[in-house]
Amino acid sequence: MVDWRIYALGSALFAALTAILAKVGVVNVDSNLATFVRTVVILALCALAVTIRGGWAWGALSPRSIKMLSLSGIATGCSWLCYFKALQAGPASRVAPIDKLSVVFVVLLAVLFLREPLTLKVGIGAMLITAGAVLMAI
Repeated sequence: MVDWRIYALGSALFAALTAILAKVGVVNVDSNLATFVRTVVILALCALAVTIRGGWAWGALSPRSIKMLSLSGIATGCSWLCYFKALQAGPASRVAPIDKLSVVFVVLLAVLFLREPLTLKVGIGAMLITAGAVLMAI
């Protein structure tokens, strides 16, 4: 089994590529249309991944899972719409660090709603991420 950290690094790499490719892709294009095109491609890619892995087990989805995943999808869509609009208007090198403040928000929300412990190490890391994002954005 591949360690979760490898997937997390992959996520970071692909997120970086997302910013650069999207910045080029939104030139002279409505940012909402650009987000829609991206979403259609993501939908096709995810459907292919589920098909290849044989994961079309609809019965495994509880009503709570459907509700939470739907709300997550709404949040993702809102995030992408904002992100593409920001990329269209601002430099990718400044938009992306602000977007990464999501890490700090995840820490705070995980402590509040998931009852995850806020360790000194995580707290300091969140403060450093915040400082870095602010420094890069100004």
